[in-house]
Amino acid sequence: MYELVNKHNHLLTLGCQRVGQAREGAASLLLRGYRTCGLLAGEGKGAVGGCGLQRREAGRTRPRGGLGAWQGCVPGRAAGAGARAGKGGASGPGRGLGRRRRHGGGGFGSRAEGVTRISGCGKGATVGSTEVSVAVTPDGYADAVRGDRFVMPAERCLPLSCVLDVLEGRARHPGVLYVQKQCSNLPTELPQLLPDLEPHVPWASEALGKMPDAVNFWLGEAAAVTSLHKDHYENLYCVVSGEKHFLLHPPSDRPFIPYELYTPATYQLTEEGSFKMVDEEAMEKVPWIPLDPLAPDLARYPSYSQAQALRCTVRAGEMLYLPALWFHHVQQSHGCIAVNFWYDMEYDLKYSYFRLLESLTKAVGLH
Repeated sequence: MYELVNKHNHLLTLGCQRVGQAREGAASLLLRGYRTCGLLAGEGKGAVGGCGLQRREAGRTRPRGGLGAWQGCVPGRAAGAGARAGKGGASGPGRGLGRRRRHGGGGFGSRAEGVTRISGCGKGATVGSTEVSVAVTPDGYADAVRGDRFVMPAERCLPLSCVLDVLEGRARHPGVLYVQKQCSNLPTELPQLLPDLEPHVPWASEALGKMPDAVNFWLGEAAAVTSLHKDHYENLYCVVSGEKHFLLHPPSDRPFIPYELYTPATYQLTEEGSFKMVDEEAMEKVPWIPLDPLAPDLARYPSYSQAQALRCTVRAGEMLYLPALWFHHVQQSHGCIAVNFWYDMEYDLKYSYFRLLESLTKAVGLH
């Protein structure tokens, strides 16, 4: 089923075509032949989407102990300088991201003794011990306004098995974990998974006349939230397990969405397990949206009442086409797993119109 929202001269396609029902040719989608819960599937009880990522009990508070509060995992090391790429900074390879491969059922398979294996891959590659970049924040908000700062997450390099142990409640780690690095982290950090993935979305590549700039892997807690923002990418967002909840605004709502300039800062995780903000003195101020669309402060931002948000839930086996420059705020179920494809946008007449709208917004003082 496709819902086409023809509004403000923009087309939003909310694609609900089932991944498991993908057809040959232009309709072929990501993860052909997978069960919808096939990626990093687990065998634990109380699983989310059948993938062994347990839901946290209602009202349960997550541990806030220091690094010594880890159970079953060793503390991760800080990601190296330059390892992090902000939104809009994807620069991964676009072509040749693994080969196309057929197999039935299977998918990414079972966890055994804390090690994640790809059962659908002939070599049975192990990814549980593979280190991935993990964003760590005290409240789940990475790249978000906090007070008078635009705060970026602390980054740790952790074995994927340890991330899963934290999600499943078998280990503790300070803060909220989210695998969300957007610099084509799937081929660069988890290349073992590439044989089980389509290298691109064929119908999208054909329609856009290019291959994707980046292929990103997402895994995190329910507390991990993406603040309202826009990207300069055509985004094909595929949910493999669990579900994502998108709140969307078309580019034409720009006059009603506030931007302000903020001093950039980064969370640092101390040895005691607490967080502190450290200003990024070498960076210029960052324009960002201070408004929370789930609880907007209309006394401070009255124009937002004129914006018309769209809401969309993308479930396992479904894909969302999110056009470039659409504003989006994202929540997820606990342990949600997703893969998305970023295609660089065309800086054509539509982009010129958007820039004109931004200029007019500033000229009349609506920003």
